[in-house]
Amino acid sequence: MAALGKIRSKGVTLVIIIALGLFAFIAEEAFRSCNGIKSQQSMQIGEVAGEKISVQDFQKLMDEYQSVVKFTSQRDNLTEDELNQIKDQVWQQYVSNKVIADDAAKLGLTVTEEELQNVLNQGTNQMLTQTPFVNQQTGRFDINTLKQFLDQYKKAQKENPQQAEQMKMVYDYWMFVEKTLRTQLLGQKYQALLAHCVLSNKVEAKMGFKDQNEEATVQLASLAYNTIKDADVKVDGADLKAKYAELKPAFKQSVETRDIKYVDFIIKASAADRTGLQKDMADFQQQLAVAENPAQIISKSTSDVPFIGLPISKNSFPADIAAKLDSMTVGTSNVIENKQDNTLNIIRLMAKTSLPDSVEFRQIQVAASTPAEAKTKADSIYNALQGGADFEALAKKYNQTGEKTWMTGRQYEKANTMSADNRLYIETLLNGTVGETKNLQLSQANVIIQVTDRRAFQDKYTAAVIKRVIDFGKDTRSAAYNKFSEFVTKCTSIEDMQKQAAKYGYQVQDYQNITTAAHNVAGVRATRDALKWIFTAKEGDISPLYECGDNDHMMVIALDKIHPQGYRDADDTEVKEILQREVIKDKKAEKLIAKLQGVNSVNAAKAKGAKVSTVEQITFGSAAFVQETGAAEPALSGAVAATAVGKFSKAPVKGNAGVYVFQVAKKANRAGAKFDQKAQMQTQRQQAMQYVSNFMQDLITKAEVVDNRYLFF
Repeated sequence: MAALGKIRSKGVTLVIIIALGLFAFIAEEAFRSCNGIKSQQSMQIGEVAGEKISVQDFQKLMDEYQSVVKFTSQRDNLTEDELNQIKDQVWQQYVSNKVIADDAAKLGLTVTEEELQNVLNQGTNQMLTQTPFVNQQTGRFDINTLKQFLDQYKKAQKENPQQAEQMKMVYDYWMFVEKTLRTQLLGQKYQALLAHCVLSNKVEAKMGFKDQNEEATVQLASLAYNTIKDADVKVDGADLKAKYAELKPAFKQSVETRDIKYVDFIIKASAADRTGLQKDMADFQQQLAVAENPAQIISKSTSDVPFIGLPISKNSFPADIAAKLDSMTVGTSNVIENKQDNTLNIIRLMAKTSLPDSVEFRQIQVAASTPAEAKTKADSIYNALQGGADFEALAKKYNQTGEKTWMTGRQYEKANTMSADNRLYIETLLNGTVGETKNLQLSQANVIIQVTDRRAFQDKYTAAVIKRVIDFGKDTRSAAYNKFSEFVTKCTSIEDMQKQAAKYGYQVQDYQNITTAAHNVAGVRATRDALKWIFTAKEGDISPLYECGDNDHMMVIALDKIHPQGYRDADDTEVKEILQREVIKDKKAEKLIAKLQGVNSVNAAKAKGAKVSTVEQITFGSAAFVQETGAAEPALSGAVAATAVGKFSKAPVKGNAGVYVFQVAKKANRAGAKFDQKAQMQTQRQQAMQYVSNFMQDLITKAEVVDNRYLFF
């Protein structure tokens, strides 16, 4: 009871303590929840029409597209530029497909299985002709070949997982093609529906024919804007404000952009670095000239050009090396400097041979528990073939097809390494004669090979190349880093950056209108961290030092200006320049028009200083080009079309590069032009379709796309 009384006496205090405890618990849970939401948001690569896409989903699309590119190009690796191109293509395709699919769903447009099947049955779609399911005799897509493959793949998944794994790349490629065909068909349906909303009529057809085919010849008097100096034109704030109101729609941007000022210092080799490399290359030149195995010297030299020990085509070498091979004789060159790629080079040409670039062959792989057992089995197969046995029938006894296949130079010539077995295998194919069967013994198995065709003979070169970049050493880099780091610590504002750069011998550069779709900063590789900083910084912020490029660049950035999505302000530097230019042009036009006031003939205009010329073939449908001002003038075309033959222009015409008056000498239809009402109506309809062809951009704008790829790629 005493304890209970004590508790009661502290009741208010306990309530407060318990309340605070509950609040802490709730706050902790809320904090966790917020962290969860932030974590989810941090993994979102973008948003289209309110639907978010995660980095994992986008990566799957990327992987799928990369696999397709590698499969179709028969390559294992892609360059950084190619990967960036793929990132853009995948994103643009995703956005386009999404906005079309959403709008199509509202309209009830779908692609049925029957429609897809019809496309496959016809087999004329260009995508289908790029698949492996093409009849080699007709060159057309063969749906039966596809069905046979899909049946084999399904069967292999159940009975032969290893074979299924080998077939998976082709299967995945087909799945990509099928998905793309569905998307393509839906887009075609959508565009077809839109096209049927655009019509033409007989009256429009007649007017269109006249606009395109009635040609006028005029005597033209031109007064160019450049005859008045810009300094003689006064522009005030009211002029700029009025022009901004007139041109404001042109200053709308669909995404946020940012302007930066930056210093990018490139570390270069010192004189000592160059001297050291030249000495090393001189030593390598002597070693390479007498080496029995050039591969060891190439490896030791850390050459940028691998040596696979096979004859390869000239184009497989770097361009500067390829250019020298034709004129070289067998032997070793001196050390050659290439200033274009900043390298020192040595070439040892060992052989030049005419060989096929494409070899057709078939094979039977023979494996066993021991090399001796494999050889015995291979000898048996070889002897059977020599005795007239059917190759494919014999291959099937060993669970292989024995079908013919092609090997081309691009499948091995760009390889970075080459094992002894692979080298022997390729040499056997390159040097084999048609119809000859060979029993090739490799380290782990035997292969029975029969060459069935050889094509595209060309010169092939066996050459060992040492290519070394004239690079900086550790001491050079350390000195450069220390100096640049000291400079960065003194950059506390944009003004400081500009002052200190001049003292340290660096150059401050401008880079404008960066968007989140950029892959790097100012074209410098490995600047993704710097790009992320740009879109988190505030105006006036100075970045840390970034080491980038191929570890040969150092960069510091100042965020100069943020341009939000929407309309650029009239005070924006770029906008001001445009407004200034347009107002100056307007005021020059006013002066020149006033100068031509009361002029009623070309000669009178000439007396006022105008240049006179004859301009022919002016039509309403295209802008007239005026040689005297060097500009295309659509306003002049319109004025000429509205003026009768023999008449003088009603008023001076304000153009892009000058002011014009004219006398129409004659008008006549273009030679051979005949009016075909049906054809002209179709032409008008096609032209109208061009005007509405921006529907995709309109859909994308409406979808309010958010692109955060820069955070991840």
